[in-house]
Amino acid sequence: MSREELFARISVDPNVCFGRPCIRGTRIWVSLILENLADGVPETDLLNAYPQLKPQDIRAALAYAAEATRERVMSLEPVME
Repeated sequence: MSREELFARISVDPNVCFGRPCIRGTRIWVSLILENLADGVPETDLLNAYPQLKPQDIRAALAYAAEATRERVMSLEPVME
């Protein structure tokens, strides 16, 4: 699947989820998918928890994040515990 095909799976609509990037046709935020993956949630668990998700949607979220970080750099302050 090409990057263009993956990006077509992402929707940014100001009338849906406050304009946050979502998987097209759902209200599942790209950031929700990424946070779960970062927390170690297996892809199969995500697919089971959100039956409307497809494996390509998870790849699309990762591709979107990769592109977003190519354009924007965030300062990461050390976390004090």
